[in-house]
Amino acid sequence: MRFEKVKKAKIRRRFRTRKKIFGTPERPRLSVFRSNRHIYAQIIDDYASATLASASTRTRSLRRQIAQGGNKAAAEAVGEAIAKQAIGVGIKCVCFDRNRYSYHGRVKVLAEAARKVGLAF
Repeated sequence: MRFEKVKKAKIRRRFRTRKKIFGTPERPRLSVFRSNRHIYAQIIDDYASATLASASTRTRSLRRQIAQGGNKAAAEAVGEAIAKQAIGVGIKCVCFDRNRYSYHGRVKVLAEAARKVGLAF
């Protein structure tokens, strides 16, 4: 019973943040998902329903650099990688979709690392 309430609350939080954010071709959406072991980021154009760039702690290039995928150092590496990919594709400005997570900890570190490389939010 309690599990169902928690799951519904997560879904409500997700929809509450997503109803305000929509990725356009000029300004796509940077979506973040985190689990206990890994963190994932992808840049999405919602008009075309296409992923333009993606990075995670499970990709081979980042797996070699990172010892553990569920910490702030890993989130910083993913933020830098997604920003470099976005700039390579020609994306300079994105809207940040933190999904249902508060802007704190790993999510905040990922966003700040992407900004540091040159991605504008």
